[in-house]
Amino acid sequence: MSVYTHGHHESVLRSHRWRTAENSAAHLLPHLRPGLSLLDVGCGPGTITVDLATRVGRVTATEIGEDELDLARAEAAARGQDNIDFAVADVHALDFPDASFDVVHAHQVLQHVADPVQALREMRRVGRPGGIVAVRDSDYDGFTWFPSVPELDEWLALYRKLARANGGEPNAGRFLLSWAREAGFKQVTATSSTWCFANPEDRAWWGGMWADRVRASAIARQALASGATTADLDRIAEGWRTWAASPDGWLSVLHGEIICTA
Repeated sequence: MSVYTHGHHESVLRSHRWRTAENSAAHLLPHLRPGLSLLDVGCGPGTITVDLATRVGRVTATEIGEDELDLARAEAAARGQDNIDFAVADVHALDFPDASFDVVHAHQVLQHVADPVQALREMRRVGRPGGIVAVRDSDYDGFTWFPSVPELDEWLALYRKLARANGGEPNAGRFLLSWAREAGFKQVTATSSTWCFANPEDRAWWGGMWADRVRASAIARQALASGATTADLDRIAEGWRTWAASPDGWLSVLHGEIICTA
């Protein structure tokens, strides 16, 4: 697999733990019902996973290692959700039999993997005939904000550079339909949705989170290794805080989504 660009610093988990089924998997929710089996690929800290588990019969959550899975185990335990199994798995070669799950879900996963088409082939393989494969990924070139802050343009260029050097595709959202068709899906519904940060509290949270990521997460280490300086990262971080402090600040995060019939 490609290198996971974001890493697992507190600033990254702060963002990932904000995610819920409602704000991150609304395209999937109408397809869920009690009794279904669901595979959650790349479950992260498990907030979406646990939400999904309240709507179906049983969930299997996967991550790339036991340490990563422990984050989701802790979330499930804290919320008393006991219908979740956990397994280390590579999405390129899922260690499950054919037709194992009614629903296969992945959120912000395909942008990080070495071969997203192969990943979708595997998700299709383990899905039952007539089942659902649901995927959602950001499209970084679709991020837009006001007011114009040059340091945010610098941030976006740096992030794209690092993500692609790690073997990922930061604009994955726009490719999902194409990748799904290449993976063999015949019935694919493609949509998009956004997160929007425009009030003082949301701006402070999002801008502060990215300022911290730029300075302290795996992104910082990779940026320094790629030739950026500490002064560069400090400047970009302050750009995020400048945007967050603007009374007219507005930012929208674009996501591509697909619902595929397995």
